[in-house]
Amino acid sequence: MNDFLQKLPVFTHDHMALVGLFVLLLFGILGNEIARLLRKYKELTPAGLTQLINRQTPLLIDLSAIDDFTKAHVPGARHVAMSQFDPEHKDLAKARELPVVLMDKDGRGASAKAAVRLVKAGFSQVYVLDGGLLSWQQAQLPLAKGRN
Repeated sequence: MNDFLQKLPVFTHDHMALVGLFVLLLFGILGNEIARLLRKYKELTPAGLTQLINRQTPLLIDLSAIDDFTKAHVPGARHVAMSQFDPEHKDLAKARELPVVLMDKDGRGASAKAAVRLVKAGFSQVYVLDGGLLSWQQAQLPLAKGRN
């Protein structure tokens, strides 16, 4: 260990670009993790969603395209197009104190954006299915088909 510490300044001087890149990557990763910890909604794994469904009665909202929703969705989920998603809608406003789980096809954006909007609208228990419906399918959990 002592030998490593003696050679570190020489390595740093000889490889400034690598050290700079390392520092940038380190700050990027730390910043991303801090932002993830500070956000007001939580991510759920398929197993976590199953536990939530079994323990409480969450409102499940699927933001996938209607074609994807009719092919397969989590049983009990309601389809809402992202373009029509409104946290102030009268039906959604009634669920302000209920757990609300948002999901989309692959978990890459629509559900996180909707979660931020729900938190800003005063919803207290907002969750996002990590990996979207694809993670639910990979866990080999039951699927429903059709519009209901």
